[in-house]
Amino acid sequence: MTTTTGSHPTRRLILQGAASVALLGLGNLPFGASFALAAANDKYPEEAFKLKNEADAIEALYGRTAEPSDKVKLDAPEIAENGGVVPISVTTTLDKVTSISFFVAENPNALAASYKIPDGTIPGIANRLKMAKTSNVTAIVEADGKLYSATKEVKVTVGGCGG
Repeated sequence: MTTTTGSHPTRRLILQGAASVALLGLGNLPFGASFALAAANDKYPEEAFKLKNEADAIEALYGRTAEPSDKVKLDAPEIAENGGVVPISVTTTLDKVTSISFFVAENPNALAASYKIPDGTIPGIANRLKMAKTSNVTAIVEADGKLYSATKEVKVTVGGCGG
């Protein structure tokens, strides 16, 4: 049996995935918290996190609009009993995914989270979002230079602001 030294591609992908999973817990931030995972050379999208309107936040983050796609699978509850902790995830079969973002239309700040997806990483994100009230949740996937989206309404029975 022979062994080789150096970085093994499968091991590297597992480590990248583990780092991504470890960072998912950071998504439980209060309203208005600015959060994005970005490469060292990417500028932090501070303005996008401040915007109240979903369309404005999408424009500030990406500079263009997204087209709905059945290749983006958004998993969110139809009814969230507690708006303070709403589980949400997105997966996609699209190739060359570079980012995934979550928007909550009726939150004080529409952009809830944005993730840069490293090359070679399986594109899937799970998080718990805080929602002020019943709202559409939109996931946007940037793949091969284009934007794709999926939207789902989530009914909130107890607001994330303690209501």
